[in-house]
Amino acid sequence: MKCPYCGAQTDRVVETRAQKSGEVIRRRRECLQCKNRFSTQESLIVLLPTVIKKDGRTETFSREKILHGIRAACQKRPVTKSKIESIAESVSNWVLKNGHTEIPASQIGNRVLGELKEVDHVAYVRFASVHRTFSNLDEFLKKLDGEGLEL
Repeated sequence: MKCPYCGAQTDRVVETRAQKSGEVIRRRRECLQCKNRFSTQESLIVLLPTVIKKDGRTETFSREKILHGIRAACQKRPVTKSKIESIAESVSNWVLKNGHTEIPASQIGNRVLGELKEVDHVAYVRFASVHRTFSNLDEFLKKLDGEGLEL
């Protein structure tokens, strides 16, 4: 660590504290050359995977997009905000722990569907109607009748 006062590259850590969030560590350091003290912060750098969309486009994984989709599916349904947050958190953790640098959007959508199926069937059907591609109403109704979307 470079001293902000004299530019020396040698210091010692005097004190270490984890912030309340647990994601940032604050360190108090002392320059071994000029004896001035300064603080630094360390945080974890998480490399988010790339999501491969149906049309081949790619974008960086976003927990907020998952949360938005779940909220839309659960709109005017008896699903609590904390449950919606919990589903988004569970899916996000699964994506990050997966360890892949790229993941198809369909896998993420299927994971959300699995979570919603346990919570609210109407929200499940709403999400499936957007997540899965249906060319017409008849195709959607066939899937609902047991060919792919079981209730």
